[in-house]
Amino acid sequence: MSKTIFITGTSTGFGKLTAVTLANAGHSVIAGMRNTNDKNAVAAKELGAIENIEVVDIDITDDTSVKTAIEKVINKYGKIDVLINNAAVSGFGLLEGYSVDQVRKMFDVNVYSVLRMYQAVLPSMRKERNGLVINITTGASGHTLPFMVPYIASKLVVESFTEGLQDELADYGIENVSIQPGVYPTEMNNGSKAGIHADKTEIIEEYGTAATDKFNALGTALFGKMAQFEMNPQTIADGILELVNMKKGERPLRFPLDAIAQGTDKEFIEARANIKAKWVAAYTN
Repeated sequence: MSKTIFITGTSTGFGKLTAVTLANAGHSVIAGMRNTNDKNAVAAKELGAIENIEVVDIDITDDTSVKTAIEKVINKYGKIDVLINNAAVSGFGLLEGYSVDQVRKMFDVNVYSVLRMYQAVLPSMRKERNGLVINITTGASGHTLPFMVPYIASKLVVESFTEGLQDELADYGIENVSIQPGVYPTEMNNGSKAGIHADKTEIIEEYGTAATDKFNALGTALFGKMAQFEMNPQTIADGILELVNMKKGERPLRFPLDAIAQGTDKEFIEARANIKAKWVAAYTN
């Protein structure tokens, strides 16, 4: 059955691939991206030429833009069955080397935009008593790594949104799922898409070459694994399609697709759920 699906961040990477994959499967896709008339004009034209895809200009960091875009879509299509919160920005560097303003920028894109999108679509979904929200987080969504602290912290918040809202929205038939991608050769990781990095150069210089060497070693290890496992971003798009087509009530809270993790992500998710169940039982019984 065809669904109306809104995806953020479709100019590149997972978002673009997912838009094409879902449209080719017969779903009506609204591909959200900003700057459709200038910076992203080529991507907008490319996606807009594909059957079942409509490109909508949206700046997820702007309240008015989000509200206007969602109202436009609901007025045209009547509802939004699925929201995919894909848009995000990465960032690297020492935590002490980040200014508060730089972290705030990171959270505005990766955290507050997700909240904006939820608050824009939920009234319609609650009215329909039906909906699915898929949040793209990170393969490190249950722990953190050095030199990526603000980025991973932002994704941990989205994991919290997903888990908490799963209970809050249960009475309205709205499901929430997070996908935790590992390292893939997308624009976010290959340097072609600007990130929000540590910006306090004087602090970075004080740490010296030791911190730089550790950062480079971590990057080399992660990118080496990406090559070793031949990570294909299409895996994430196919996983999203699987979730969209999955029978309601059978979708998991977390949907791990990280080949590099070699199953440890699944073990972690299961352990996390078991520990939470024991915690809830201890506190509520």
